Amino acid sequence: MSFTNDYKAFCAESGTPDRVELLLCDLNAVLRGKWLPGDGADKLEKGAVRLPLSTYAPAIMGNEVAETGLGIEVGDPDGVLVPIEGTLKPAPWLRGNVAQVLVEMTDKSGAISTNSPRALLQRMLTRFKDHGWRPVVATELEFYILRARSERAEAPTPPSFSPDAQNYDMELLAKREVILNDIMAASIAQGLATDTLIAEYGQGQFEINFHHTDDALAAAETAILFRRLVRGIVDSHGYEATFMAKPYADQPGNGMHVHASVIDRDGQNIFSPAKDGDIAQNLRNAVAGVIDSMRDLQAIFAPHANSYRRFKPNSFAPATPDWGLDNRAASVRLPEIKGPGARLEHRISGADTNPYLVLTAILGGMLHGLTTAPSLSLPLDDPECVPAAPLGHDWSLAVERFSGSDVAADCFGDYREVYSAVKRDEIATILDPISPAEYTYYLSRM
Repeated sequence: MSFTNDYKAFCAESGTPDRVELLLCDLNAVLRGKWLPGDGADKLEKGAVRLPLSTYAPAIMGNEVAETGLGIEVGDPDGVLVPIEGTLKPAPWLRGNVAQVLVEMTDKSGAISTNSPRALLQRMLTRFKDHGWRPVVATELEFYILRARSERAEAPTPPSFSPDAQNYDMELLAKREVILNDIMAASIAQGLATDTLIAEYGQGQFEINFHHTDDALAAAETAILFRRLVRGIVDSHGYEATFMAKPYADQPGNGMHVHASVIDRDGQNIFSPAKDGDIAQNLRNAVAGVIDSMRDLQAIFAPHANSYRRFKPNSFAPATPDWGLDNRAASVRLPEIKGPGARLEHRISGADTNPYLVLTAILGGMLHGLTTAPSLSLPLDDPECVPAAPLGHDWSLAVERFSGSDVAADCFGDYREVYSAVKRDEIATILDPISPAEYTYYLSRM
């Protein structure tokens, strides 16, 4: 009866909502779902609201992908929508009294679908629990505010009066104060654990930090809901917001950095060393694990064609499986190595990712390291460090490597092939057509 209690609490504070927006996170972290009349919330509790199970895994274009084993080829059966406890919140940027709630779907067996990104993260957390461990995580998200466009294919343009480089610019924050205040106020209204907000380097770029939490599911949901909130509020001010990985070729991309540590049953950080000045063996092993698995899991950290622009030379982002002590040039940075704050920072993912899947992949890499202790390269800070080969910037090769990876199979099980099938469909749609640049430079010259 948890949703009933959430709904009654919402009504007591804000009145009966005009509608409840039911939000299902798909493979690409696109929120799909339904509007439910505000006085019909009991239907959700009774299991009377449904969506096709294929809604979990459409391509980014919205189409079904037959190779996933979902969709019309198998009759496109329905799943029953199930509300996620604690996620019924107001959506103050929308007109009227609107509530939203994240939902999952159960299949014909009554269990949450195995194609649920959230269920994959839950399964990974259960594996940590079996070892007596609990991850503590926090994310950082970067995004751009753009001038409103009139066409979807139109290139982005920064807002007026954006400096060439606005890194930590307090005056710039003041210029965007009305929008940023609305973003922070809506975050408070939704109970999102926001921390600091800064002006980032790019023109119109900002970064939000979230508080650390030992509820990794909530951390993922915070990132997902924050992206929706930002786009909605910025749109209401006549601008546009994007978490696209690389909206400008000559500006920094948008990343999603993840800070992660692990506590034991007594609440002690297993990454903190017994002796000051040392790096704990558990932390070394976790770092080795995420570096060892980074190439195989790149398709999760970089899920779209545009994502791979962040991995090209001079792209303002780490692009090599390496690590360092408080070194922002490294893909894996160690901001602290002792005490409760001892942790790693994974700096590879774009802000365009699915946070459930990214946390599953990072924690899977950490667990791989903690349980198998792979060898660890020298840190970038060491003068004898030999640079590793960069990560690739070919989307198709990354997907095929993920599809054949034992590490990916260990983290994602059969979902590995569902994910790969969707990405192959997107690759065929987005990369196969002849580009305007090819006509511009080749058609009249060859």
